[in-house]
Amino acid sequence: MRLVTKPFGEIEVDDRQRIDFPFGIFGFEGLREYVLLDSSRPPFYWLQSIERPEIAFVLIDPKVFRPEYTPEVSAEELEEIELSDAGAMLVFAIVTVPEDQSQMTANLQGPLIINRHTKRGRQSISLNPSWRVRHYILEELAQKVSDKAC
Repeated sequence: MRLVTKPFGEIEVDDRQRIDFPFGIFGFEGLREYVLLDSSRPPFYWLQSIERPEIAFVLIDPKVFRPEYTPEVSAEELEEIELSDAGAMLVFAIVTVPEDQSQMTANLQGPLIINRHTKRGRQSISLNPSWRVRHYILEELAQKVSDKAC
């Protein structure tokens, strides 16, 4: 399908990239149809709204900078997206990118969980209080590299 996107303009998108968020995303509950796009700047991805081209989220796999991360959400929320097999789970964090791009943060408290088989997703609230709304990606990556060097 042809789709107008915020990051890439008009592009051809494979139907396998479609993700249905039956409950929307916090603050965007009315938007339920998205596509997951690779970014030109790994390790980032784009979650592009199909319904509103101006709405797109930058995502990152939290394990890139927090290898120990697990979303720790309720079983009921996983059932809502028909997720019973942990191997079918994709987890992303929404990234906030300030204009100067210096202090990018990832929301580990509100992960996006996607069932890779059913292509259904939801945003949940982590039951683990140590995960915050703002984790500084570059600082935590630098700490990870520093820890490996020691």
